Amino acid sequence: MQPQYKRILLKLSGESLAGKEGHGIDFDTVMKICGPIKACSLMGVQIGIVVGGGNFWRGRSSGKMDRTRADHMGMLATAINALGVADALEQLGVQVRVQTAITMQQIAEPYIRNRAVRHLEKGRVVVFGCGTGNPFFSTDTAAALRAAEIDADVILKATMVDGVYDSDPKTNPNAKKYETLSFTEVLDKNLKVMDSTAASMCRDNHIPICVFSIEDPENIERAVCGEHIGTIVK
Repeated sequence: MQPQYKRILLKLSGESLAGKEGHGIDFDTVMKICGPIKACSLMGVQIGIVVGGGNFWRGRSSGKMDRTRADHMGMLATAINALGVADALEQLGVQVRVQTAITMQQIAEPYIRNRAVRHLEKGRVVVFGCGTGNPFFSTDTAAALRAAEIDADVILKATMVDGVYDSDPKTNPNAKKYETLSFTEVLDKNLKVMDSTAASMCRDNHIPICVFSIEDPENIERAVCGEHIGTIVK
């Protein structure tokens, strides 16, 4: 198989790292996800990864807590996940660097765009933690921002469903799956691909998104090699 992209931004949800437990990190699951990431790296694909934090904490559903503080807690959750993914990749022999949008220099590099690009050019996988470093912005928005900054060819959004539907396929057995969508359709129809800020940023910067299921981690490699899986938003 030949890769169709030179540089990708892979968005991993926190839930995808939790395995069947549904919370925390299941390291066997993380290792299964990192196997195809290694395969893509060996094909010469430059890989940046943004991780969510929903397996530990969701700022927007924290109830009466101050939203800014709740979001800061969520950013710390993503840092835990970033370190977990980095450890799994290192165990597989992949060179990796963790960069965080909130400075925590004892455990990760600060996010510096030029340094991140240099790591990618040297074949290292770069895992971006702490979202954008700002409250009120999701890790989807962080993925769109980092993809634009590093000039990624595509965002691969690995989710718990196999694409984008017109309604929730878990509750509606007649939900229709989209093969392709435009960003304008996503925004107009309020489809839950990613939040509107992230979708607008991808549209403005002409960054396509491939949304697919991570339940089969090999889908990462299939998406990189241009197989039509999931839903393409462009």
